[in-house]
Amino acid sequence: MVNVVTVLVGAGLGVLLGHRLTQRTRDVVTDGLGLVTLLIAALSAASVTDPALSAAIGDSAPMLVVLGSLLVGGIVGSLLRLEQRVEGLGAWLQARLTREEGSAERRRFVEGFVAASLLFCTGPLTVLGSLNDGLGRGADQLFLKAALDGFAALAFAASFGWGVAASALTVVVVQGGLTVAGVLLGDVLPDAHVAALTAVGSLLLVGVALRLLRVREIPVADLLPALVVAPLLVSFAAALR
Repeated sequence: MVNVVTVLVGAGLGVLLGHRLTQRTRDVVTDGLGLVTLLIAALSAASVTDPALSAAIGDSAPMLVVLGSLLVGGIVGSLLRLEQRVEGLGAWLQARLTREEGSAERRRFVEGFVAASLLFCTGPLTVLGSLNDGLGRGADQLFLKAALDGFAALAFAASFGWGVAASALTVVVVQGGLTVAGVLLGDVLPDAHVAALTAVGSLLLVGVALRLLRVREIPVADLLPALVVAPLLVSFAAALR
């Protein structure tokens, strides 16, 4: 709930600030967000070399696990049309939460909703913080994430408007679901599984960054099942050793 509040407050301040910025300034802010997202992704990508992952499945297998996760996850996500469904949800929210009309305003709302949702819900702090919260080990990681998301929401909303605030719904569903999973699991995922999940999540963030930098519209939502596939492939690879 703290994370939701920081996203909403940050988005509200960003919308108030964004109306005073020129389109060129908004584009520069978006480019800056894209570059920072790339930096976060690069730091998270180092998880592919995590000693726990190598010890569990071997030195050469981590890259194959990441590749397999993206391929299998991408196929599943495209068959389920996750990208279209997420964009459809964004359009539905835009129609009910704002009075803006027109394809350009709707596209801006949807892009803000999709980009912010993916950025807020695919990082390692999302998974580890929510699971630890559910396990009763404290919410320190989620408080840190909430602060970071608040500043990110401010910057995003300055460029994309109220669509960023709508991503608070995604935070509720994803982080709330992971917190419940932590309560049910009774223990965190093994370090090797977390490392694989973080490495795959970092590549999804690269996709978000490429969208923000207007390099290519990668359907990142279609790749989200890779986050589920990664721990499964680690278990499978470890069983074969």
